[in-house]
Amino acid sequence: MSRGAGLLAVGVAAAVAAAALAGGGGGKRAVGVGNAAQRLAVGPSQTFTLGRSVQGRPIQATELGDPTAPLKLLVVGVVHGNETAGRGVVRALVAQGAPPGVDLWVVDDLNPDGVATGTRQNGRGVDLNRNFPWRWRAIGRRGDQQYPGPRVLSEPESRIAYRLILRLRPRITIWFHQPLGLVDESGGSLAVERRYARATGLPLRRLPRYHGSASSWQNTRLPGTTAFVVELPPGTPTASQVARYRDGVVALTLSG
Repeated sequence: MSRGAGLLAVGVAAAVAAAALAGGGGGKRAVGVGNAAQRLAVGPSQTFTLGRSVQGRPIQATELGDPTAPLKLLVVGVVHGNETAGRGVVRALVAQGAPPGVDLWVVDDLNPDGVATGTRQNGRGVDLNRNFPWRWRAIGRRGDQQYPGPRVLSEPESRIAYRLILRLRPRITIWFHQPLGLVDESGGSLAVERRYARATGLPLRRLPRYHGSASSWQNTRLPGTTAFVVELPPGTPTASQVARYRDGVVALTLSG
């Protein structure tokens, strides 16, 4: 790594640390910073290693577009390891790049251990989308389909997302899931959710507000931002579907 890249890595890690310390977020214990973010690529996009999963796999984010732009968006391709269709959308966004005036961040895979084993949960049997500090409650046991973990933000993967969101404060965050084939009214801006639904042809519906969900946490923690769930249809999306879901994200950036 060059000296300049090393300085950038330190700067990103420090920013993440400051956000975590300032954010609070309702957790029951302080959230420390794990591995320093590391710059991996140079050019129109930059890829950072934000930390590692329970089993040591790297979790990376790619920044596309203008880092100084006030319009910041975050897209997460995978949170449940057996719901991987969103990875194709994220990779299509990386291949295309961000429109001018937009700072677009994408996380290909927040749950690499679950993807490796084809399981919904992470490497400790925790549903990461029940582990965030929004009405969290202890129910079930390890390995249950929606086991929320032993405490709020107990999992390194959810802490990574928590810190990144507090640092970026994205105006819009999209979490891809499967297999319901709809856009969820997740509690942020209904206009934003409706715009994505129209652009992609997916119906707009309201799913239950699940305890410990990432989108409900952001919508409560960062008023004025919108986090929402996109449930892609089952199976592997076709190239045309991937392009449509990608273009729906771009449409949101153009609409501001």
